[in-house]
Amino acid sequence: WREYVTSFGLGNWLNNDLPTVQKGFVPSYNFYDKIYGKNRWKYSTNLSLSVGQDALLATPIQLANMTACIANRGYYYTPHIVKNINNDKIDDRFTKRNYAMIDSALFEIVIKGMQKVVEDEELGTSNLAKMEDINVCGKTGTAQNPHGEDHSIFIGFAPMNNPKIALAVYVENGGWGSTWAVPIASLMIEKYMKGTIKRNKLEKEIIEGVIDY
Repeated sequence: WREYVTSFGLGNWLNNDLPTVQKGFVPSYNFYDKIYGKNRWKYSTNLSLSVGQDALLATPIQLANMTACIANRGYYYTPHIVKNINNDKIDDRFTKRNYAMIDSALFEIVIKGMQKVVEDEELGTSNLAKMEDINVCGKTGTAQNPHGEDHSIFIGFAPMNNPKIALAVYVENGGWGSTWAVPIASLMIEKYMKGTIKRNKLEKEIIEGVIDY
């Protein structure tokens, strides 16, 4: 399991050109052996890892990178700030594809599910990310916070086919993922894809909104 997860870029430095980074954490057998003792824990001990809980830690850039990997049906480019340099070339590590350990065909059902999260008005949790002319795929998250209000999270990409943008939005103490992270991400996608924001009412609500905690 750990080997599959780390192939998405989780639990490592990503070897990018950002000035400050965190490694995140994907626990290994040794981690649980130290806590419970060797052969004294089982699969149900850390079952919540599958939904991003337990000891799993991921940074926003890692979540955005993982989302890009899903959008690309199984590969990502090492995150970087510099896109090109006149009369020169950027480091080769930024143009090399890094492949996840999952068959590309298996991503389609995940992507269709992420589309329904946005498009399905009855069951979807990200309807505020829905736009008529941009097919957005995404997933909400609510990070539990024992010190106060939970954190609002959304990962997403657009469009569904031939994606141009992937992102992760994390709003501290924002509550449900759909409350703050989804509309913020939606406006970011609209601005990136269209060059302007036409949903001025939503933009005003986000700019003037107040998080109570």
